[in-house]
Amino acid sequence: MTTVFDPFRLGDLDLPNRLVMAPMTRNRADADGVPTPLMAAYYAQRASAGLIVAEASTPNAVGQTYPNITAIHTDAHVDGWRAVTDAVRAEGGRMFLQIQHGGRIGHPDNSGGLHPLAPSPVPLPDTIFTPNGHKAAVVPVEMSHDDIRTTVADFAAAARRAVDAGFAGVEVHGGNGYLLHQFLASGTNHRTDAYGGPAAHRIRFVVEVVRAVAEAVGPERVGLRIAPGVTANGMHEDDVESVYPALVDALADTGLAYLHVVFADPDQPLFQHIRKHWAGTLIANPVLPWPGPLPADGGRREGERLLAAGADLVSLGRAFLANPDLVERLRRGAPLNPLRDRGLMYVGGAEGYTDYPALADAGE
Repeated sequence: MTTVFDPFRLGDLDLPNRLVMAPMTRNRADADGVPTPLMAAYYAQRASAGLIVAEASTPNAVGQTYPNITAIHTDAHVDGWRAVTDAVRAEGGRMFLQIQHGGRIGHPDNSGGLHPLAPSPVPLPDTIFTPNGHKAAVVPVEMSHDDIRTTVADFAAAARRAVDAGFAGVEVHGGNGYLLHQFLASGTNHRTDAYGGPAAHRIRFVVEVVRAVAEAVGPERVGLRIAPGVTANGMHEDDVESVYPALVDALADTGLAYLHVVFADPDQPLFQHIRKHWAGTLIANPVLPWPGPLPADGGRREGERLLAAGADLVSLGRAFLANPDLVERLRRGAPLNPLRDRGLMYVGGAEGYTDYPALADAGE
């Protein structure tokens, strides 16, 4: 039986284990989206993960979501991320960078006055956090074909910058209610052109972005993250059984590094279909209690159920937040650090970020 500790070959990378640190926004960048030295320390602490997928970074200014979110569209961003990748590489780690455009999840206060763009003028049914406090979400501007072409090019340029910054590859974020997910879902995509309507049209933007990024840096450096049916950020999907198989089929010949499925359930027909039709590497993120506490093993048992069902790698989020040495703790069967107040995830500073103890710090 495959375990999370077994090695795996991902393209040109030899992963020492099958545990992937999932991308998680932590709001520790500076006001311009440049990664900070504190971030380099945080990721270096977790370099024992088989693969780290660094937190979402925006490919252009209009795609900015919240304050202090990282970006990857200027030279300063590249320099900041290079300090992070250098620190992780020095500890023997491997990193991809997630690229994410917020779409309707944004506000002019967060993007230098730029108005959010989205597939359709459907606002987020919630407030947006800004430097001036929570504000009502604005109605996004429907993207023109020129906007779509520019955004596709921005994703490709961001991927090139990520490679320049020392990342082994990039993960295109197609889930959790952000721009690509907004194109996939009928609730947020009301278009009647070639990018809206039937599933074959709604997947088009995602396919164009992924193919452009693959052409820019090589498909072996590119992953795609999807979140079928996930309702985060006001999302609603009523036809996941047609949209996601169509998307997988459309990208099956691209030779991507991996497909990353959020909240994957090995008992569900959609997961089984994806595994059957996706010949490449599959990263699966298990269904774990949310917002309740994690299981005592941090998700290992559920992860190994996914491996038994055909997944190649398992991504965990909160367990890596609270345990910089998660791999070693799981290997020894040692207790895991409990996750502290969720608010500490996003407030900045070292508390709840780089101050979680490792076993060595506890004298174990």
